[in-house]
Amino acid sequence: MKYALDVAPLGEFADPLALVRLARAAEASGWDGFSIWDTLGLAMGTVAPDPFVALAGAAMATDRIGLLASVIVLPRRRPWLVAQAAATLDRLSGGRLILGIGAGGDRPDFEKFGEGWESPARVERMDEAAGLVDAFLRGETVTHHGQAFDVDGVAIGPRPVQKPRPPIWMGAFRRGGIRRAARTDGWIAVTVGEDGASLGKAPDALAADIAFAHAERAAAGLDRAFDIAVFGQSGLGGFGPEDFEAVGATWWLESVSGMRGSFDDVLRIAEAGPRRS
Repeated sequence: MKYALDVAPLGEFADPLALVRLARAAEASGWDGFSIWDTLGLAMGTVAPDPFVALAGAAMATDRIGLLASVIVLPRRRPWLVAQAAATLDRLSGGRLILGIGAGGDRPDFEKFGEGWESPARVERMDEAAGLVDAFLRGETVTHHGQAFDVDGVAIGPRPVQKPRPPIWMGAFRRGGIRRAARTDGWIAVTVGEDGASLGKAPDALAADIAFAHAERAAAGLDRAFDIAVFGQSGLGGFGPEDFEAVGATWWLESVSGMRGSFDDVLRIAEAGPRRS
């Protein structure tokens, strides 16, 4: 199993310099990855930084650690700009980007700007955007005329370091989302409850979902590597990373935020390093 420090970039953690400091500490302490969210912070009554810019700062302050955007909310972004930013970040970091994508969980980030929140339309927009991001990152010249996007024979650069493109993981909780995630390079499973402090999914429940994801991949004829990344907190509900590793998880994303204390408290978690089994 690999371990990433996943930071909710809200409140005092919205300062990109604070995130860079945490990324540097995480690398020095043996974490395998550094992860931040894509949010405007409106649902929490605060602000948040742009994830691509913040991760670019982390890239310049580190040499080894993987950089995870967890997750880029595709329905409120233009896919060609996502591909451009992702490819630029992958080059800047020397090929360390993992691009997480999802439909978005913060309703005000849509509705406060006159954009629809309705789930079917939002998910359909994500699906269409995901295909375009994939194609652009592979360097393809894209012609596409869909429900949400029109592209007229263009390629987007620069080319990423990783070939054929950086890994794309999808965040999902329900079976429909897991089915979509199974077609990508990885699934980000959320095991924290909606209150942010309780266990939302225990290892046995995750095991059933992992089996479902692998069955979906087998049915689609997919046999390439597939990561299961678990977003959670060590000790929550009496479980640790090792319990999720036992049912098939390959990454543990240790969730930290202002709910776990001040910046100094979170820095100490980063400096303590991952709790490896």
